[in-house]
Amino acid sequence: MAIKRALVSVSNKENLVPFVKELINLGVEVISTGGTKSLLEQNGLKVIGISEVTGFPEIMDGRVKTLHPNIHGGLLAVRNNPSHMEQLKENQIETIDLVVVNLYPFKETISKPDVQFQDAIENIDIGGPSMLRSAAKNHEDVTVLVDPNDYEAVLAELKGTGEVSLEQKQRLAAKVFRHTAAYDALIAEFLTKTIGEEDPESVTYTFEKKQSLRYGENPHQKATFYQKPFVPVASIANAEQLHGKELSFNNIKDADAALQIVREFSEPAAVAIKHMNPCGVGVGTSTLEAFTRCYEADRTSIFGGIVAINREVDEATAQKLHEIFLEIVIAPSFSKEALEVLTSKKNLRLLTIDVAAASKPEKQLQSVHGGLLVQDEDILSLDDVEVTIPTKREPSAEEWKDLKLAWKVVKHVKSNAIVLAKDEMTVGVGAGQMNRVGSAKIAIEQAGEKAKGSALGSDAFFPMSDTVEEAAKAGVTAIIQPGGSIRDEDSIRVADEYGIAMVFTGVRHFKH
Repeated sequence: MAIKRALVSVSNKENLVPFVKELINLGVEVISTGGTKSLLEQNGLKVIGISEVTGFPEIMDGRVKTLHPNIHGGLLAVRNNPSHMEQLKENQIETIDLVVVNLYPFKETISKPDVQFQDAIENIDIGGPSMLRSAAKNHEDVTVLVDPNDYEAVLAELKGTGEVSLEQKQRLAAKVFRHTAAYDALIAEFLTKTIGEEDPESVTYTFEKKQSLRYGENPHQKATFYQKPFVPVASIANAEQLHGKELSFNNIKDADAALQIVREFSEPAAVAIKHMNPCGVGVGTSTLEAFTRCYEADRTSIFGGIVAINREVDEATAQKLHEIFLEIVIAPSFSKEALEVLTSKKNLRLLTIDVAAASKPEKQLQSVHGGLLVQDEDILSLDDVEVTIPTKREPSAEEWKDLKLAWKVVKHVKSNAIVLAKDEMTVGVGAGQMNRVGSAKIAIEQAGEKAKGSALGSDAFFPMSDTVEEAAKAGVTAIIQPGGSIRDEDSIRVADEYGIAMVFTGVRHFKH
């Protein structure tokens, strides 16, 4: 079916003028509105004003201009339905065969830090989505374009065959409904947040495609990486890749885990991640010192891992990183000399992220088969809680340093989680076991002699005293845990017997 009339009304005017010029050259009559009409006329293109079609002026500051039977009748009439076509004739309505519309810049408006509520409301498009939905519903007869990237493909078909294929029209219609759904989702989210509704009866989230991935967790699984419309600065989705292969599904998940841990620290820190769990964390007075401790924490597991550092990587640190097989190194920046060292490894991925950038807490989304779990982000730190010390002995100043490090890290370890820390580094990590004492045994075995004089962090309380007993036998001198078990007294008693200082936080950090 040939395209005879088009309606063009866009906010994003990218490549619009040459596209409309080509339509006119193909004999298409163009209807337009407001600023779009002015732009086209300024470029010497003859168009028909919307009021000439509706017989009614644009009113209410443009709020009402296309909501008219002469527009929607021309879009919704089914061409092979004699009754529809007779009704168009009776009411002197002409068909519209092509709609080129994109919407008021609502996303851009609410992204402004000082956005006023009324400005946001005025940028909620009404007529645009209505035209898009009408055209997309009747896509067998109407071609609908919402994305300038599709102009060329449609022109190619019109020049080649004189019409747009049904397959192409179906593809474009589906894109329209994705577009309007995302638009409405942003509006709903904005208004929901504005009124402070925390538990709405339904939720709709929208994400934008960032990249196609080669595969998912395993080669037989397809995968795509989507990002939020407003990507936080300190986010893997906002990372700049300086070198190396394309990121994989597992790379992205592990890199995100590394970033979340390293952001816990204000002093120079380095984190090594394997399979979503930290295998080594170190802090120090310099990047090199922090990474050296991170590496020494577990020389074996770091192989093939991902490292995140919260300071610029200098040449000395780069030389040490170069000695190890790593998948990714994340840092705020790399010195020129460091880049020369690290880019000599062809496949090593180097990412820069503003690690220290402020970030608002986000809702965490977790898919389950047939559903979605939504929760607040776990942002609690020791500064947010009132700790108690139930044991006879209080931690020394050095033990407090190790306890704080263990507590920052254990928050990010899969439950049941146990972390041993000593001398500004982790020395043992036990993750994801079916019982807590099992995790403790793994962490203690990994630490070996370094367990003596270390501090132990547990993400949840001890249901029995067995974990404290294992820690005591290994030489652990201080423990930090939530407390709250009905058998807390058993653990306190054992700690006192061995002279262990124990801290209760009153807060658990489960991570499933």
